[in-house]
Amino acid sequence: MGRFITHTAIRRRRFPLIIGFILALFLASCVQTNLLYKAVAGSQIIVSSSIEPNTFNPQLMEQGVGILTYLYEGLIRENERGEIEAALAKSWEISEDQKQIIFTLRKNLKWSDGLPLTADDVVFTYQDIYTNPAIPSYAKDFLQIGKTRRFPTVRKLDNWRVEFTLPEPFAPFLRTTKLEILPAHILRASITTKDSAGRPLFLSTWGTDTPPNQIISNGAYKLETYIPSQRLTFRKNPYYWRKDAQGHTQPYIDRIVQSTVTNNDTSLIQFRSGGLDFIDVNPHYFSLLKREEKQGNFTIYNGGSQTGTTAMMFNLNTGSRNGQPLIDPLKSRWFNTVAFRQAIAHSIHRQRMVNNLFGGVGALQNSPIAVQSPYYLSPEAGLPVYEYNPQKAKALLQKAGFEYDNQDQLRDSDGNRVKFTLTANVGNKVLENMAPLIQDDLKQIGIQVDLNLINVGLVVDKLANRLDWECQILDGFPMTIEPNEAVNIWSTVGNSHFFNRQPQSGQIPITGQQVADWEEKIGELYIQGAASSEAKRQQIYAETQRLSQEYLPFIYLVNSLSMVSVRNRIQGVKHSALQGTFWNVYELKTDPVKN
Repeated sequence: MGRFITHTAIRRRRFPLIIGFILALFLASCVQTNLLYKAVAGSQIIVSSSIEPNTFNPQLMEQGVGILTYLYEGLIRENERGEIEAALAKSWEISEDQKQIIFTLRKNLKWSDGLPLTADDVVFTYQDIYTNPAIPSYAKDFLQIGKTRRFPTVRKLDNWRVEFTLPEPFAPFLRTTKLEILPAHILRASITTKDSAGRPLFLSTWGTDTPPNQIISNGAYKLETYIPSQRLTFRKNPYYWRKDAQGHTQPYIDRIVQSTVTNNDTSLIQFRSGGLDFIDVNPHYFSLLKREEKQGNFTIYNGGSQTGTTAMMFNLNTGSRNGQPLIDPLKSRWFNTVAFRQAIAHSIHRQRMVNNLFGGVGALQNSPIAVQSPYYLSPEAGLPVYEYNPQKAKALLQKAGFEYDNQDQLRDSDGNRVKFTLTANVGNKVLENMAPLIQDDLKQIGIQVDLNLINVGLVVDKLANRLDWECQILDGFPMTIEPNEAVNIWSTVGNSHFFNRQPQSGQIPITGQQVADWEEKIGELYIQGAASSEAKRQQIYAETQRLSQEYLPFIYLVNSLSMVSVRNRIQGVKHSALQGTFWNVYELKTDPVKN
């Protein structure tokens, strides 16, 4: 929810062109052998990720958040179809005015250290962490209700019942309670105890240097080991609450190993050689893996159209920090010109991306809401779409005051050459291959694009802290089913409002930042949509999509099918584009015969 950088087992990723694969064959000889495990039948599965968590504190985690699927549960959960199911709460009651919800917890819930999980933990999580002004929790954006951005209140009725009271009706609230519940008996002291600067010790609690046995979870697994740059392992939580219909405890698989493999091509090699049990399927490799499916004893699962897409955005922040502008004012004027962004959208040959990067197995994305959502606005229903049209792009630029010199280079009205830096994270082959295509497309309309491929940690730092980037392309950018789950992207004060981000709690202030009328309007519509009737919500979110496409804070590019390959010895897979492959990890089994 809002944290767009996740590990490969959760967020669908893709692989590069065949040339990249040939190069990877050479690189694989240099990969440390400790990354290659052989699966132990009936006891463990092996996955890989190019990203490691930056912390084990769920509320401060910006990288590697996919591991939370193994470790934590909320009051409710979502299945592969996006439907709400009971989790830690076995039931709930909603008042007629839609402003009170009473959750009843399952009895005998326990944490991974064996201590009881009760209503006290729910109240602590929501009251002392999620809504605590001293903690920059990612959950805040999803819990602030209405124009006043008030939080729901929460109180304990007894050990097993918790009552939430909302300041006004809030349609997405029930779905929001899938947020992780955290242990009060472990973390409460870190909230009340302050460091020398007066900040809660919670902000430095459960860092990656914390011994794994001190990370307490309530999910199917607990953290067993962490070796930086090599692997994480997760051991079956002996106190997990789920049992199957026959009364057998779940999960069935004792151990999950997540190897750190920074090169996606190397992951493919490891999967084909038997070193991994799971891998995302790039369309370019589909035919290769399909031919090997029977011999390799694995199955390719197609979960439908991706809910994470590729997107491009310009930094629209006009502010200064410590007296220095975040963005060169000259470039900032270009970026904040709507016609400039529209011209860029018309100049990008997205169908070429589908053909070259996804082997034709993909689709053009035009909306911030997933096509699977009932709130999706189709082009036929009025969603603006930017077809590839370089001549129209040039006309838009010239009408906006830009002009071409005798070398067909684009210059602004003051004669300055139009050029900027496009950033992408290195190691993500989709973005590495996409960036030169964008560079070439924009060259055709006279714009010079300089590429800057950097590691994912620096990308996150620039987007969330330094705010000094110019143009960024992203992979796995979330397309939501419930629009409010993207409120932290569209709220002008949201934690993920990257294109014009305000400093968050504890960050250096910014002066001179401006918020555009359309930007403010979209944020207001998201607030209205969450409090409206179903029919009204349809209209409101249709308007947000029209505004988004007219003003283009994000230029949506392409997405692919969500396909994965999983060893046949792993049974119970219910892969879907909505939830990924391991959303039901507690149900997965291994068959020793199919090793």
